[in-house]
Amino acid sequence: MSSEKIGFEESLKSHVVDAGKCAGCAACVVSCPFFCLEYSDGKPKLIKECESCGICLRVCPRYQWNTQEMEKHVFGRQHSGNEPFGVFRRVVLARAVDEEILERCQDGGLVSALLAFALEHNVIEAAVVSGVSSEKPFHPVPRLATTREQILECSGTRYTYSPNMLALQEAAKQKKKAVAFVGTPCQIQALRKMEAARLKKYVAPIKFAIGLMCTESFTYEGLIEEHIKNRLGISPEQIKKMNIKGKIIVETLSGEEKIIPLKEAKAYTRQGCHHCRDFSSELADISAGGLGLTNWTFAVIRTEKGEKIFESAEKNGAITTKPVDKEGKAWRLLHLLSSKKRGVK
Repeated sequence: MSSEKIGFEESLKSHVVDAGKCAGCAACVVSCPFFCLEYSDGKPKLIKECESCGICLRVCPRYQWNTQEMEKHVFGRQHSGNEPFGVFRRVVLARAVDEEILERCQDGGLVSALLAFALEHNVIEAAVVSGVSSEKPFHPVPRLATTREQILECSGTRYTYSPNMLALQEAAKQKKKAVAFVGTPCQIQALRKMEAARLKKYVAPIKFAIGLMCTESFTYEGLIEEHIKNRLGISPEQIKKMNIKGKIIVETLSGEEKIIPLKEAKAYTRQGCHHCRDFSSELADISAGGLGLTNWTFAVIRTEKGEKIFESAEKNGAITTKPVDKEGKAWRLLHLLSSKKRGVK
């Protein structure tokens, strides 16, 4: 990994932001020790003279990214030919047992269940998640959840981007010593680069990281305002839940369902998502996704620490599991989408 000490403008701004590759993860904003950057319109913006420390380029998942190097950092080895969706220890279908979680969750509620379990058993003090803005309806924003109720309030998926890394600043401000992190593949990549750069202030408290499977995210202005509000006539305030099952399903508070073909939604894909090569959050401790399932979550347990928290939740009755049918649709979809994201024909 490069140890150059060059400035933001000649590195990230030139090669990532202006090139349209920026993931919008905000790792550079969080990591800048001189507070030279701010997060604006989904990307970093220089607000004072850069000190050219080189830290921002060391944490960016789109600058000189090396998958093999990061796999060795996380797992001590590279993925094998028998691991087409990254290194793993176990794959399983899982769901929450708690009825309240199932009522409010996305798919099987695995992520919410694991976070609630870890919080209630003092494994963590807080969780970095995506919540909903109090000012902009159905607009995702970073949140530091410190109670079970806050975790449940943040359950579900919005499908527009939330720079969850920014909540690490709040965790540091509150001096949290045990934190779980939930994020998209690009955010998990940034987190691992922060670990490799030894930015202990933000990464030392993280006990485990849950990665969300993701093909792409959409712009709020495009998907929510242009399509759902203007074309479908649904006010964002009336959206109860959204899900993707080969199409985007929008459920309203009144119980009405509207369908958006994925082909139409693709027009609202964020520019930086076109440069992502990771569907299943291959560097997470645990990866989770719907993969067309109903009321179940597809889980990929990748690390020893991920296995430890998962099995503890399972043994204590917080989650229930069943085997993955390796001939089933979800299994095939995981292979297909992983290969597609990697650019494998």
